[in-house]
Amino acid sequence: MSSTDEVAELLPLPPATFHILLALAQHDLHGYAIIQDVEARTDGRLRLSAGTLYRSIQRMLEQGLIVETQERPAPDLDDERRRYYRMTPLGEAAARAELGRIEGLVRLARKQGLTPERA
Repeated sequence: MSSTDEVAELLPLPPATFHILLALAQHDLHGYAIIQDVEARTDGRLRLSAGTLYRSIQRMLEQGLIVETQERPAPDLDDERRRYYRMTPLGEAAARAELGRIEGLVRLARKQGLTPERA
């Protein structure tokens, strides 16, 4: 199976998965930092519970979208109990494919005259 086929089978990504991948796009993070990143980036519109986060992380590890990394920040900035996660090349490909899928939906909606409501 090609990586293109592998990515296609993952789409559409669940929203939590997509947001976790966005959080990991720039740097490795531990679970609580992912929760904070998602909440900050969505201006509080999406708040991942610990249960949702860790179920999603487990599935993403099994799918090969992320890996647990052994690299850690300086010991004085870290808690040894934390697990840090990194996006894999497959995870990046899936996030890019999901972005393309969403952009396609937005183009279709705009062609039909749908635009966000003005407040």
